[in-house]
Amino acid sequence: MYVPKKYRNHNLVYILLAVELGFIIVILTFTGIAAHDRYRTKLWQDGYDNGFNSSPDTAVYAAANYRSYDTPKVWSSFTTNWNLVISILSVFILITKVPLHVLGLLYPIALAIVQVGLIAVYCVSAAWQAGSDTSDPEHRQSGPPWYITKNCNVAHDSGNVTYCQQAKALFAFTILIIVLYTVELGIAIQNCFITKEERAERDEEREEKETMKAYEDMILKSPTMIPMTPSAIPMTPGGTQFPRSPMPVMTPRSLAFNRLDSYNTSTSTPTSTDLPLRDHYTAPTPQAVAVNQEVEAGPTIQQPQPQIYFPPPPKKAKK
Repeated sequence: MYVPKKYRNHNLVYILLAVELGFIIVILTFTGIAAHDRYRTKLWQDGYDNGFNSSPDTAVYAAANYRSYDTPKVWSSFTTNWNLVISILSVFILITKVPLHVLGLLYPIALAIVQVGLIAVYCVSAAWQAGSDTSDPEHRQSGPPWYITKNCNVAHDSGNVTYCQQAKALFAFTILIIVLYTVELGIAIQNCFITKEERAERDEEREEKETMKAYEDMILKSPTMIPMTPSAIPMTPGGTQFPRSPMPVMTPRSLAFNRLDSYNTSTSTPTSTDLPLRDHYTAPTPQAVAVNQEVEAGPTIQQPQPQIYFPPPPKKAKK
């Protein structure tokens, strides 16, 4: 099974990662501010004062009357901690995705799996942030909380307007990052399937690799095909003797000699006259060389040569 390892739109992934970084920084900031019940209970109480939802004291009354009580997810501390944890997790995942994509190791199928997980955890976060509150029959909240559906100016306490805006912005960026992750998932899934042109190119590359592999195997199995190997010698004693066939080795010097041996068509004379001994396997004797020199020289008058003594005799001193 062929697993694609490259993206058709490589630069688009960089752009999406840059946008993702901006969204994650904003979400991490808002979840860090909301941590440790910075404004959750205040917004809950403000909604009760306006008659939009239940009261935070409902849990106290239920415990006093020995009744079970489940805090609505929208007002639960678990939701606040969940948002903080997934934002930190998103930062670490992004720090991992960027260098892997630069190195070409972030395969589309791996990115698709990661994006599915991120979409799932952020969908849970958005569902809990927009959860209903039906714990108080007299103040039932069937849809999202008041700070999402209503203007923040309706807050009973003017000091909660800023907190309402922060909670509204956190929910908005949660939806935006879900959309962004969905786009990245679509791109990853698209790159998991190859087109006809890419399939033809991949088949061509595979054929080239198979051809090169077959050629290498042929060279390894035929020692006479290896340059600088005059003959095939068995590697183990008692092995099969292969026919010995010398392999001419082409070197720059041999090419030069071949060019000297070539016939000069313009002058119709051999060009290797200065190399008369290359066609002989044994070196000529000095007597043969002397005879050749006498024949080439012709009838010339021999000049008497002065006799050289070694060491030379001492000269007579002049009187």
